[in-house]
Amino acid sequence: MNEQFDFEAHRDDGPQPIVYVRPVAVAELPQDIQNEVGDIATLYAVHSEEGERLALVKDKSLAFILARQNDLAPVGVH
Repeated sequence: MNEQFDFEAHRDDGPQPIVYVRPVAVAELPQDIQNEVGDIATLYAVHSEEGERLALVKDKSLAFILARQNDLAPVGVH
């Protein structure tokens, strides 16, 4: 869960890429990640337009902040 994603390497000079933020049930994640998060039931994933999971964070607002800090345009998904 502590693996760093290189956002800079995925940037270009065009418009801000869209990323999708969605809730993820911790129970659906691999066991090693479940062990790291403790008693948290839901994390928030940031996904690229192609569906690649870029990040997992503990709350929705943090996911949006992370995306914006990396010049990405976050969109919520239910």
